[in-house]
Amino acid sequence: MVIAEFRYKLNKVERGYNKRTLYVNLSNMQVASKPVSQEMKEKFIGGRGFNLWLLWNALPRDRFVKWDDPENEICIACGPLGGTPVYPGSGKSIAVSISPLTDTVVDSNVGGYFGPYLKFAGWDALEIQGKAKSEVVVLIDGDEGKVQIENASQLPSETYPITDHLAKKYGGENDRCVSIVSSGPGAEHTRFGCLNLSWYDAARKIHRFKQAGRGGIGTVLRNKRVKAIAVKYSGKISVDTNGPADPEMVKQVGTAHSQEIRNLDPTQNEMASAGTTHLVLIMNDFDLLPINNFRFGSNPEAEKLGREVYRKKFHKGFDGCWMGCAMSCAHGVKDFELKTGPYKGQKVFVNGPEYETIAGVGSNCGIFDADHVVEMNFYCDTYGLDTISVGTATAFAMECYEMGLIDKKATEGLDLRFGNKEAALELVHQMAKGVGFGVVIGQGIRRMKRLFAEKYGADSKVLQDIGMESKGLEFSEYVTKESLAQQGGYGLALKGPQHDEAWLIFLDMVHNLMPTFEQKAENLHWFPMFRTWFGLNGLCKLPWNDVVPEDNKETKEPAKVISHVENYAKFFSAVTGMKITRDDLIFMSERVYNFQRIFSLRMGFGTRQHDTLPYRAVGPVTREEYESRAERYDEQLKEKLGYNPQGRSTEEKMAVLRKYRETEYERLKDTVYARRGWNANGVPTVEKVKALGIDYPDVVDLLEKHV
Repeated sequence: MVIAEFRYKLNKVERGYNKRTLYVNLSNMQVASKPVSQEMKEKFIGGRGFNLWLLWNALPRDRFVKWDDPENEICIACGPLGGTPVYPGSGKSIAVSISPLTDTVVDSNVGGYFGPYLKFAGWDALEIQGKAKSEVVVLIDGDEGKVQIENASQLPSETYPITDHLAKKYGGENDRCVSIVSSGPGAEHTRFGCLNLSWYDAARKIHRFKQAGRGGIGTVLRNKRVKAIAVKYSGKISVDTNGPADPEMVKQVGTAHSQEIRNLDPTQNEMASAGTTHLVLIMNDFDLLPINNFRFGSNPEAEKLGREVYRKKFHKGFDGCWMGCAMSCAHGVKDFELKTGPYKGQKVFVNGPEYETIAGVGSNCGIFDADHVVEMNFYCDTYGLDTISVGTATAFAMECYEMGLIDKKATEGLDLRFGNKEAALELVHQMAKGVGFGVVIGQGIRRMKRLFAEKYGADSKVLQDIGMESKGLEFSEYVTKESLAQQGGYGLALKGPQHDEAWLIFLDMVHNLMPTFEQKAENLHWFPMFRTWFGLNGLCKLPWNDVVPEDNKETKEPAKVISHVENYAKFFSAVTGMKITRDDLIFMSERVYNFQRIFSLRMGFGTRQHDTLPYRAVGPVTREEYESRAERYDEQLKEKLGYNPQGRSTEEKMAVLRKYRETEYERLKDTVYARRGWNANGVPTVEKVKALGIDYPDVVDLLEKHV
């Protein structure tokens, strides 16, 4: 049943933009079109920038909006470069909302067809506000020029059947013309529900999924009683569909980059055959793979989760989550027979796993079973759960259980020892049903720490040290004890400890490309800014630095892969007609990056005190941790502090090391803040926002209150 309908005129995309955004209010069933101004394009570019601007202007000014208030929005956008089939990695969507985990603005990027289809169907961005009285589907039909809000009370609850049903309903014989955004029942009972965005695998004739996992935006979707958002676009997609200013230049830069990937990937990271699974053993070799709630960084059993294991499991064939992407890294396992849950005994296609899932629900929980990871991957997807938060939160609970901070009464009978894969799977099924200890895990680590202290008398200091969250967001899966650069990458990240903002651990610990303190601080400016640029334009970061030119090591700054940066500048100019240089990319990102920091300030966060880390991210918390690497830590005490560890107890040495490392992290904050043009409290200065051209009256008023 159609509840509301809105008709619109179909436009052609011009220079990467459709020049309007779509507004849907579910409380009053209002649908409207909003224009995209020239200033909006110049200052906020697209994607994440458009989303932040729309959300900023939609929220009331007189109070803090909570994640489950009707005024909160889910904004989804692509970007001017998104939807270009000849350029690798140009199928990204970016979602923005107020997070159920962090209580402030969060962004999450995801592959699939939705963002490009949304733009080609007529809209540069979508904002959904309000809360429906009953479950609905929002359909954006780019063939007929209509938006419909339909009753969804009879629609299935889980991602796979939701998508299959709607693809047949809206696509008919043309399965490829529809992309669906959905979540699942797990999102209704936890705070870390993910968004699943679909793409059609023509070779296998199935709809597959990528996830906007971080921050619980899927939880917001289900709270608004949205079962799904569907976009339909049946038109032919080519370079010209995006309306570039210089289509020949787009073809030239896109073809060159694609050919480089095809030539070099087989001898570099093998993304097209094994995806990000190659990282497992690299991280293990360098003591960076999370083991048992980040307590350790390596384990001899890691081979059971390595690339060669998953290479054999992955179904061979093209695996690009956007048309023509040469990276082709979205692998999956075909005909996997499930051992538990409502689909027990069925053979399914599983999208993944990728490195973060393997490390999160596998090694970090002390589980070295590849099939367990695949099963967890499937159920997290179909229930609408972020595998990173699920893995990290479960590992925290397991350590609390083993330390005696909680017991079987607290876990409702579950034996939560590290390595107990049956218990880990049971927790995920409980999350989907909204029962048992799974509901507690689903509140996230920050709220679990409070609960365990208040209800069970657990030591708050210990909980703080081992609870791997910052800003309320669970850590993604890298051990940072020995990488000050990645500590900053996590602690200073706007939304919380997610590697997509500043993934410096590989450059720092594996390639040793930033040995000095000053280099680390400088890179904590440049890399977050450049990575932000991908989210403004609808691009994937992997083609930038996961396959690099053969002579990259001989360049002045190999970590930046400058030849690719210059290629992106040409790509942007060719699509939009705006002539820019590689330095302009950083300036463009600085505007949006600073604006998001200010947005957090408006929400009551965004200052120095919120850029903290649990100590385990900085150094060894337990005696066992220190003594497992005693030679390393003793040597550091001698070299860096002139402290003689001979004859000292482990506790004495740990205390000295802790004071030093915590001081270094605070010193890093000071240096990075200064480099970014922020004051000592981590707040952008008025002078900085004026230089960036975002000195709007409400922005300046807010900053002046934090001088």
